[in-house]
Amino acid sequence: MTSKEKITFDGINPSPTRFSELNELLINLVISARNILGDNFFGAYLQGSFAVGDADMQSDCDFLIFINEQLTDYQENELRKLHDEIPTRQGHWTQHLEGSYPIASEFKTLKKLDAKWLYIDHGWREMQWDTHCNNCWARWSLREKGITLIGPDPKNIVDPIPKGIMRDEAKKLLINIIADTHSWMPPTIAWGQRYIVTTACRMLYTIKTGEVISKARCIDWAAKNLDSRWLYLLKQVKEDRKLGFDANATPREGSMQEAYSFVKYVQSIGLKKN
Repeated sequence: MTSKEKITFDGINPSPTRFSELNELLINLVISARNILGDNFFGAYLQGSFAVGDADMQSDCDFLIFINEQLTDYQENELRKLHDEIPTRQGHWTQHLEGSYPIASEFKTLKKLDAKWLYIDHGWREMQWDTHCNNCWARWSLREKGITLIGPDPKNIVDPIPKGIMRDEAKKLLINIIADTHSWMPPTIAWGQRYIVTTACRMLYTIKTGEVISKARCIDWAAKNLDSRWLYLLKQVKEDRKLGFDANATPREGSMQEAYSFVKYVQSIGLKKN
């Protein structure tokens, strides 16, 4: 197969999600990518929220389209054109695709965590070379929960991630979660408050289990397992998720400080030396 031969729908998972509009978009994405990549196409998958469960209309759709070797200039340029065009289409999900084009051999182990892959952020039209999807979370969610669009079984693509590594990485993120979040999301935006609380819950869950769960489930887990004084905050974060991202929406009065206090509480548990 060459990059000039047109690929059809054959073999592509027709219903990878419960959203028909998104399914149609993913089929189109895979067909377009295969036509561009030709023999360099390896497989296509979903990881992240759609893989671990409970994805909703506020979720990003995290995809991985694997390649066999580094992109040629032609392939990179054509992929950039494709992802520049997708957000101009009508529909909700055209603004919420997020993913990378990793080299399959670099994804298999953790040895290439410094490798940058061609990446598109949700809502963006310009692709970047970035390590965004190059982490243990993406590998774990793909191997253990991944959804195949087309290609080999995910367990044949990535080696198992030791729970100790998952726990260590979660601890690293938990240490600086507030400063790291505010480096790209100002404290004046309500979405950031929810992000900080949810991420703290997810990191603590991973520290406790060595695994990953969805944003919704991690809030429920925290409500059942942490001090009851945080129930109001956790309920607020869960209920406000349906509001989505709004750059003009400010945090509820006192909620950001409550989020900071919650992080300190979670850190006292998750970073405690045995």
